[in-house]
Amino acid sequence: MSVLILTAHVVIAIVLVAFVLLQRSEGGALGIGDAGGGMPQGRSLGNPLTKTTTILGICFFLTSIGLSILARDKTTDSLFGGDGTGFESIPAPAPAPALPLPSGGSDSTGTGDQPVVPRSP
Repeated sequence: MSVLILTAHVVIAIVLVAFVLLQRSEGGALGIGDAGGGMPQGRSLGNPLTKTTTILGICFFLTSIGLSILARDKTTDSLFGGDGTGFESIPAPAPAPALPLPSGGSDSTGTGDQPVVPRSP
């Protein structure tokens, strides 16, 4: 279920970006994209491109909410399988065996716990 919603979410996002890029730029306060004559034009609310962008935006938010609800629920199927976290359980590595310390050495505390390091003549 989550894979289906995630796939739809990605497709909607790509199509939404394409539709936003296809729309005509208003230019803001920089004077870019002026319609000519310096007079601003009214927005056409009936434009099919604008309506499609609105519908895609609503679908994008709905799939976002759906994915967040599915992510909150730990019992849903995950993208990679396993225990619902999305990652397989990886066992911890075994600890390295302890090496015995040579006898006869002494450290600054006099306990003899430090290994003996031979000095070169």
